[in-house]
Amino acid sequence: MAPAPSRPSHPPQTYGELVAELQRRTDTLTRSQRLLADRLLADPEGVAFMTVSELASAVGVNEATVVRFAAGLGLDGYPGLTRLCRAHLREQAQLLRRYDNLEQLGTDDGDLLERSVALDRANIARTFARIPQDTWDAAVRALAEAPRVHVMGLRKCHAPAYLLGYLLRMLREDVATVTPGTGTLTDDLRRVRPGDCFVAVSIHRYSAQTVRAAAWAHDRGAHCIALTDNPSSPLAATAQQAFYVDAAGPSVLRSVTAFTSLVQALAAGVAQLRGHEVRATLLQEEELMEEFGVYAGEGRPGGGVT
Repeated sequence: MAPAPSRPSHPPQTYGELVAELQRRTDTLTRSQRLLADRLLADPEGVAFMTVSELASAVGVNEATVVRFAAGLGLDGYPGLTRLCRAHLREQAQLLRRYDNLEQLGTDDGDLLERSVALDRANIARTFARIPQDTWDAAVRALAEAPRVHVMGLRKCHAPAYLLGYLLRMLREDVATVTPGTGTLTDDLRRVRPGDCFVAVSIHRYSAQTVRAAAWAHDRGAHCIALTDNPSSPLAATAQQAFYVDAAGPSVLRSVTAFTSLVQALAAGVAQLRGHEVRATLLQEEELMEEFGVYAGEGRPGGGVT
């Protein structure tokens, strides 16, 4: 008979919290419990409308095991488990409604602009409001003091990852932006050393390469920071500090505005912590840009590059 999981002090209130709890317990689950957990993670939509006997039959355990499993998670029996799955199903359905919203707003540019601004303001406010001070301090310290910083983000998340890498390179030495698109992912990861800082940026649907790279860096002994969207993100499991960023948008396209604000704030925190070193680095940067005529109308006569 499989024992029930130990009851958490704060039972999951959402499917995302349920996923995080199951991930936290991964190493302590019995075989039967792992089968149930795997089914919940892989097919929450299907579980949402299964009876106890149907789920038990689907994974090859008895009904009592299913009931004990749900109760051990702090839920109100099996109905509590299916309730979280059904809520998740409703959230997923919102993706389809976003297309409808886009069509409705597309006829009135004023409404779309107003809603975009309102959502981005809310995204930024919610993102920064949920950052604990100790999490912020530890992350900024790691970004400022680690021997080397590696930043990785793909697809939509490449933009904030690139910006963070760019800003940090202005403030300190030894910062690398991991770009597996060039076929050099293994070369980039080979340079990660114990004590380095590895920043992973990804939101649902999570980039498999980013998740694997973050886990590898964690196992390598790097200090890992995640910029992601919720506690059930696979990046949160391997991060010493995780920042949860709101990305709601007025359409099917998710917003990266809060990511950009967070990245700039982190860079500002590093600049503040490094103090005089930053001023010397920026002065050298300015001299180099003037020497090479980086910006139009600047540079020494006859100097610069063509």
